[in-house]
Amino acid sequence: MRRPLKVHRSGLGPLAPLVLVLAVLTGCTAFEGNGDADPGPTATRTAQSAEAGTGDGQGPGSAEPEDAALSIPEIVEAVQPSVVTIFTEGGLGSGVIYSEDGLIITNEHVVRGNTEVEVAFADGRRVAGTVTAADRVSDLALVQADREDLPAAQFQDRLPEIGELAVVIGSPLGFENTVTSGIISGLHRQIPGSASRSQSLVDLIQTDAAISPGNSGGAVVNGQGEIIGISEAYIPPQSGAVSLGFAIPAPTATAIAEELLEDGTADHAYLGLTPAAITPQIARQLRVEDTTGAVVISVAEGGPAGEAGLRPGDIITSLDGEEVASPEDLLAVLRRLDPGDAVDVEFNRGSDREQARIELTERPTEGL
Repeated sequence: MRRPLKVHRSGLGPLAPLVLVLAVLTGCTAFEGNGDADPGPTATRTAQSAEAGTGDGQGPGSAEPEDAALSIPEIVEAVQPSVVTIFTEGGLGSGVIYSEDGLIITNEHVVRGNTEVEVAFADGRRVAGTVTAADRVSDLALVQADREDLPAAQFQDRLPEIGELAVVIGSPLGFENTVTSGIISGLHRQIPGSASRSQSLVDLIQTDAAISPGNSGGAVVNGQGEIIGISEAYIPPQSGAVSLGFAIPAPTATAIAEELLEDGTADHAYLGLTPAAITPQIARQLRVEDTTGAVVISVAEGGPAGEAGLRPGDIITSLDGEEVASPEDLLAVLRRLDPGDAVDVEFNRGSDREQARIELTERPTEGL
């Protein structure tokens, strides 16, 4: 069984440990006493598939990518003006300019509990900003800054390749316009143990470029100066980790941004159940030896799973043809599906292997 990890969101707060028990996710937002901010997972959440071709992948002011790779100084010169610092009553985080009229993408956990913020630009100017829409499931939000004629970032419309350059730009620990670099270490990453506290730390990009509190909502950039991810979380060194950072893929970020622009909300598929990891205690209670899968803790009355016949105690092992070894795996598969999709689910009920067809619906305000 996977052991719980400490994960930090890349946002800044009172610099008290942003640690959650269970899936302690360290957020990249510098929280400074924001009582409304969730000190949970340190990464932004994805709400739609990060597969290539999801969404148009570019902000309104973006241009076609160039083929020639840039040097890191050239990347910084090109992209740094498009990265901002967002100050709230409780802390600070980072953001990326999405359109030249002042629209900014950031993490929902950066602005949580705030409607008005302050936005600091690379040229030193600070202006007021308004949180116009936020989606907690994907951990993404939009901020409208009181400024126009801005350099909109260019967003990549596909996933990066493992091993390619990754440059992180943001405001770690309040040090504005900080740059770190590394490579893309992995794709479609889930944070073990995170599902009990968050629905967003799945289907992420992994990088060894340093991500720290305050980076949340900032840019992860490739060698062509395109945004390939929005900084989301990191696993701290005290967990035994070395350079483990995570970002929301750019296709996910832009797809959610466009949905939020349309009507202030983002669509998410709803399964209608609460999953959990199979702990030794649960395994003994259910009299099972295999601890892989996601055990159903509860089923929403009248929800898709309940209508399909699932009930508490069932252990889901596959959804839509993809193996489910943990609750995080279940979240990752669900993230790539849409309301209205009909999917097959395989599960164990006692010693019997069962299968059912579930018709997913639109996710309510809370729920899976």
